[in-house]
Amino acid sequence: MTDSQTDRSPRVPPSEHPSWVIENCAIATMDDDVEYTSGHLVVGGNRLLAVGPGPAPERYRSAAARVLDATGQLATPGLVNTHHHFYQWLTRGLAQDSHLFDWLVELYPTWARIDAPMLGAAARASLAMMARGGVTTAFDHHYVFPAGAGDLLGAEIEAARELGVRLTAARGSMDLGASDGGLPPDFAVESTEAALRATEEAVAAHHDPAPDAMLRIAVAPCSPFSVTTELMRESAALARRLGVRLHTHGSETAEESAFCRERFGMGPTEYFEETGWLGEDVWMAHCVHMTDADIAAFARTGTGVAHCPSSNARLAAGIARVPELLAAGVPVGLGVDGTASNEAGELRTELRNALLVQRLGPSRERALSARQALRLGTLGGAEVLGRREELGSLEAGKLADVVLWRLDGLGHSTIEDPVAALVLGPPAPVALSLVNGVPVVEDDTLLTADEAAVAAEARAQARRLAARAAG
Repeated sequence: MTDSQTDRSPRVPPSEHPSWVIENCAIATMDDDVEYTSGHLVVGGNRLLAVGPGPAPERYRSAAARVLDATGQLATPGLVNTHHHFYQWLTRGLAQDSHLFDWLVELYPTWARIDAPMLGAAARASLAMMARGGVTTAFDHHYVFPAGAGDLLGAEIEAARELGVRLTAARGSMDLGASDGGLPPDFAVESTEAALRATEEAVAAHHDPAPDAMLRIAVAPCSPFSVTTELMRESAALARRLGVRLHTHGSETAEESAFCRERFGMGPTEYFEETGWLGEDVWMAHCVHMTDADIAAFARTGTGVAHCPSSNARLAAGIARVPELLAAGVPVGLGVDGTASNEAGELRTELRNALLVQRLGPSRERALSARQALRLGTLGGAEVLGRREELGSLEAGKLADVVLWRLDGLGHSTIEDPVAALVLGPPAPVALSLVNGVPVVEDDTLLTADEAAVAAEARAQARRLAARAAG
């Protein structure tokens, strides 16, 4: 790491009082690659008041509610997850040796029997796993809405509120059942009109456009092989009328590309452009099978990508062209993806996997550096979610979503470069995680939920879902 000699933090107005002073830690700000070998952070309310080298100025220390000596730790922005399916926590370990289409065909009949208590338990488990691994902003794409299942979106929103994690919840949808040429069974899909109506209602009920929002809603038809062209077009128009972001799966597998060419007479990216699904307010999950023309189209329109290396490997989808996407200027973040295709359920492990998998590709050792991987998981994710101005870097004025990683233990103490230790080493314990200035994890312990109780409830609901599917 290199030190900047300038404290980049402005003097704080007298009305702003520090709640936390954190000092003596290494800091990777993700702000123009500024790093400090030993520095300080000052939190006031839900904002960062100061970030700089050396000890905190005395004016902060004397007024702070808590002063923390973070020797042996690395401070980074909180991790930002850009793609997930919480409900899949209940179906981990199934269809272990399948590619995407076979995996979906095997699991859709089970997923289509989910209800609100099941989703609530799955969301709490998914969020707990991510939070204790340094995620401060989560994203979920839920698109399975069986009739009579209860308030599914509300169940996961309540789980995020309980755990204190920032959430973007995508109201997904499917309206193309198997009898019409789609992949999901007919009983797993909604009508086009019902999906659009429910999506608009979800935005009206839950979306918070404020800069410090803990909850935002996105519009998210599932994929080209489970959604009609009408729903794609109308969803794009709806999202732009309501001023919210758009998300879907794109170019995940070779089979998807073949499906699009057979059904629409064009590749996935051409189809997305034709239906209004490229733009700065859009991000796609996976984007593994991208041509040079596809990458150029994403760069030209500012369309973002959620890169999910573990899921792509689990389903044998391939290696996304992340170096080329980044070189073209495409916004790229990291995603856990659903835990039926990434049973670990953690984003911190995706930092390492993204780097290692990319080095198996054509760019080899030049594919992705440790700092680029960390950027994907922080500022890159914030950009993909449309929150770069508030999240993703440690800068005075930004929201106080901060993680302290303990790097002085057995797994990391001999790696001199703390960023390399975090990315290349084993999963680092979280010494402290602040979300909106509030501690969610401390001393590697989740403060906002009982992990044993969360695990037990998830197991009970997984068994209930399996029994329902078998019956």
